[in-house]
Amino acid sequence: MRLFEKILVPLDGSEHSLKALEVATQIAKKFNGKITLIHVYSVTPGPILMPEPTTLTPSGFPVMAPAEISKVVDATRKAGNRILDDGEQKVKAEGIQVEKMLIEGHTVQEIVRTAKEGKFDLIVIGARGVSHIRELLLGSVTDGVIHHASSPVLVVKPQS
Repeated sequence: MRLFEKILVPLDGSEHSLKALEVATQIAKKFNGKITLIHVYSVTPGPILMPEPTTLTPSGFPVMAPAEISKVVDATRKAGNRILDDGEQKVKAEGIQVEKMLIEGHTVQEIVRTAKEGKFDLIVIGARGVSHIRELLLGSVTDGVIHHASSPVLVVKPQS
């Protein structure tokens, strides 16, 4: 039995997630493991900036035509695929097996669900320090994964 045979690495394109990918790659090399990259995107409607004039719903949110929503979804998926493709190239360059997953949904829920269903041995995720005040706090996604994942979670914080 190999210790870290299946490693899940959530990527969002940030410096923090790329540092986590570097660490996961080193672990995979050492334990002859395989890396699965995951990018979770959400297209839930939130406040949307629209050029004037715009029609607002009674709740105050702008109305978007289905074609506009489709463009937003396509752009979001393309950005996610680029992030995964970049990560895949880095992992393959090290001679490690890699898979990619692009999933729509709530980031924490999808990472936790994927880790459990895929029986991953380890999740390697970047910590995101937002400001000096929050320097000791983790990003909300990292924090959510730590508290809800059934797999061990390694949090990687870039050196400052």
